[in-house]
Amino acid sequence: MQKTIFITGASTGLGKATVKLFQNKGWNVIATMRNPEKETELPKLENVTLLPLDVTNPQQIKETVAKAISLHDIDVVFNNAGYGLMGAMESLSDEQIVKQINTNLLGVLRVTKAFIPYFREKNKGLFISTTSMGGLFGFPLGSIYHATKFALEGWSESLSHELALFNINVKTIAPGGIVTDFASRSLDTGAHPEYQEIENKMFGGFDEMMKSASTADQIAAVVYEASTDGKDQVRYVAGADAKALYARHLEIGNEAFRKELNKQILG
Repeated sequence: MQKTIFITGASTGLGKATVKLFQNKGWNVIATMRNPEKETELPKLENVTLLPLDVTNPQQIKETVAKAISLHDIDVVFNNAGYGLMGAMESLSDEQIVKQINTNLLGVLRVTKAFIPYFREKNKGLFISTTSMGGLFGFPLGSIYHATKFALEGWSESLSHELALFNINVKTIAPGGIVTDFASRSLDTGAHPEYQEIENKMFGGFDEMMKSASTADQIAAVVYEASTDGKDQVRYVAGADAKALYARHLEIGNEAFRKELNKQILG
């Protein structure tokens, strides 16, 4: 029987790569994005349906989820919509902070909550959320971004216990760097003169960091693995860079890793 995945943030990067991979594997795909009318490539693919979805709009979430359920028997929900926010904490406006939390965290919670009754009645289903290696340990200038990703990791682990009662699985994909236009399209920033030295180091290090980054297709393959392997496993660390850092983190422990990272970045 043909399976169906519902994907948020499907217009670019990992979301779009995941749409293509699952479609190629014979799945029905419901690809959601804020402006589906602007998308030209995905509508040409067989068994791909585009629906509008802004994950910061609770009413639209309810409407789009209801529409999706009416179209297909959904097996997997992939919460992928999100963006990065970088800057010293005191450089960020309240508007920037609220927008980041609203999109990266509350959007995921709202979409998931809208689907839970449906999966519960079916007594099966799978939620997958894109977190980040930034949900496992923190880098400078990313405190609010890390707050959302750490939150998703803890939320997913907790939710996995209660939804196991209804044969519903919860998983996270925690990638490292992904070779996309993230830095130009999906990144908001703040600047503060007192933090200029560390800002220069962090923003100047993007090119070096991207040398070890994964492609969106490589991370999409991990999403497919998590969707099909049948494992009772919450966390999937994805990408060579994330795996190496996570292994080091586990090897030496939280505080030693934090100090080591601080020395590498700040000198």
